[in-house]
Amino acid sequence: MTESSGYGLWSLVIINSLVFIFFAFSFFNPQTKRDWRSFGAFSAFLVALFTEMYGFPLTIYFLSGWLQSHYPQVDWLSHDAGHLMEMLFGWRANPHWGPFHILSMIFIGGGFWLLASAWQVLYPARSARNLATTGPYARIRHPQYVAFILIMFGFLLQWPTLLTLLMFPVLVSMCVRLARYEENLARAEFADRYARYAAHTPGFFPSFGQVPRP
Repeated sequence: MTESSGYGLWSLVIINSLVFIFFAFSFFNPQTKRDWRSFGAFSAFLVALFTEMYGFPLTIYFLSGWLQSHYPQVDWLSHDAGHLMEMLFGWRANPHWGPFHILSMIFIGGGFWLLASAWQVLYPARSARNLATTGPYARIRHPQYVAFILIMFGFLLQWPTLLTLLMFPVLVSMCVRLARYEENLARAEFADRYARYAAHTPGFFPSFGQVPRP
């Protein structure tokens, strides 16, 4: 890639991938083979995303004929053009201040906040072999997986690519299956207490009503 293209910045690919993967790892704390597969898939999503964001714009090249014919005024080799949502909807100002980019930051920031908040409750509960039912767990049974889904969706809004669009539903499915698997373990360990907790706490969409005691 030429210097003016805004790509070929492989050091940024590596740095951003490592930073986000390490940050997610510190909260996800994979332990079983199932955990590592899910975390590996999430890491692959991030690597694919940052590779197209700073390294090689595969999606732009794949769609270049259609994009150039329908949007001839856009320099598709510039970095800003990678914000496809802003470009396709005709945002002419700095795309970093575009509506989709701002919305993506809300999803990403909210996802990492939820992930951190859930870990503050889950870690001591695991250490004490207790059931996590406070904080985010008082409103939703699987806040950590909802957080990962929010983060991935936010990145899709910010920088959609063909590969990450294909990976997203697969990763969501993996999160749901892993959540169901952990639910079965919790039911076996906590029996009636978990049954009472699950009866009034939604799995993936939070409840904002009064929180009864499990």
